[in-house]
Amino acid sequence: MVDRLAPASLMLMAVLWGSTFFVLKDMLARMDASDLLAVRFTIAALLLVVVLRRRLRMDATTVRHGLVMGALYGAGQLLQTYGLAQTSASISGFLTGLYVVMTPILEAVLLKARVGRRVWLAVALATAGLGLLTLMPGVGATRFGWGEFLTVLSALAYAGHIAYTGRVSTQALSLPLSTVQTVTVAAVCVLAALPGGIALPQRAADWWAVLYLAVLCGALAIVLQVWAQARVEATRAAVIMSSEPIWAAFFAIAAGQEEIGWRTLVGGAAMVCAMMLASLPEPARLPGIRAARAEYRERPPELSGSTR
Repeated sequence: MVDRLAPASLMLMAVLWGSTFFVLKDMLARMDASDLLAVRFTIAALLLVVVLRRRLRMDATTVRHGLVMGALYGAGQLLQTYGLAQTSASISGFLTGLYVVMTPILEAVLLKARVGRRVWLAVALATAGLGLLTLMPGVGATRFGWGEFLTVLSALAYAGHIAYTGRVSTQALSLPLSTVQTVTVAAVCVLAALPGGIALPQRAADWWAVLYLAVLCGALAIVLQVWAQARVEATRAAVIMSSEPIWAAFFAIAAGQEEIGWRTLVGGAAMVCAMMLASLPEPARLPGIRAARAEYRERPPELSGSTR
């Protein structure tokens, strides 16, 4: 039963994540990105601390892992949301989905595994899809600006988060890790918002939107991911989550925010195919990856340097 619940949890999380793009796009017309994220994740963090306070037994190692996860996820949220303010919800969704292509590459680097031809084919497909999504008709015309660049950087941060979470999350630590991560994300976003002062939503409808983002797409989605990744390998988790950009485009169209042309359809399809290819490891790599992950969990390495 648990084996079925874990993939279903990741799929639900992908739907929730996909729905955030059109909600955030609307909110960014009235709030700064860092203010919005600071309010959203502060509420999510407070909710998890209150609800899970009796189950938050943890040691220094758990706190350290949660801090790294939160730093990666928080950086991804800031980069993605600032990028979304300068691009469309559907394009942001597809570009953010590049984390699925980047995840197996990071896993290969972290676990010293060889990157197979399937992954390089995925990179080529993703590059072609990116070109269709961002190159405009006309000589030299392009819409790959700061918004798209920041979104691609956010995908790299999310890939690091998925790979790292897959290595350190266990069934016993999923709730403590989720809580420490969310508190860290809130702290990162508050620090980013402090220089200009934190502005709160001014309309009742905006407060309801923030609560939706905080409770369902924040606290619940984080717990679902960390809990499920204790049971599902990072590469398999990434392929399940690869439906996120499709949901992002679906919700943006349903909300009337944009229309999808053939370039978005074809480019998006190429990127989704790339995500699927990249997230399926070569059969020969599986034993080595599993053995390396098991060895890492038994003896976690010391961390150094900064994270996104």
